[in-house]
Amino acid sequence: MRVISGTARRLQLKTIDGLDTRPTTDRIKETLFNMIHNEIADCRFLDLYSGSGGIGIEALSRGAEEAVFVEKNPRAVQCIKENLAFTKLQDKARVMTDEVVTAIRKLDGEKPFDIIFLDPPYHMLEEKRVLEALHTTTLVDAHTLIIVEASLDTGFDYVGSMGFEIKKEKNYKTNKHVFIILKEEA
Repeated sequence: MRVISGTARRLQLKTIDGLDTRPTTDRIKETLFNMIHNEIADCRFLDLYSGSGGIGIEALSRGAEEAVFVEKNPRAVQCIKENLAFTKLQDKARVMTDEVVTAIRKLDGEKPFDIIFLDPPYHMLEEKRVLEALHTTTLVDAHTLIIVEASLDTGFDYVGSMGFEIKKEKNYKTNKHVFIILKEEA
């Protein structure tokens, strides 16, 4: 896994061994960042279920002002910290060793994030739990873009009842990115 573009371009990132994380492939990461490239500069980025930190580090490398990484696995947290030091992006990063909903509660009260990315374990309804937690916080406003990486068969028909709407969806061979925003007030 490598950083695709920006100040840390071409640098190889570490990942942890085993099946505890599922790093987003370089091809999917490149497609994702091509879709959101206009929103990255100077943005405040929240990377939930960070794994090795590849998505948040890519955002920082491409000009994000700040990234907050949330990961509960201590081995993965160490990997994130090493990758941040290696890419020299640690000054723009904050790493939280917490369960995601706990971290959201801790962050509540801070200013909104511009982009929130989450890549939870598949088929466990974690994305629904996270969206439920986010929708009542200060972390999301009318300008926040929430991106969920999920399996192709994951449904999001419930988001409307939480005050969100699906802006777009990008399907790949085995997974998808769902782009979610707050519903506009009528």
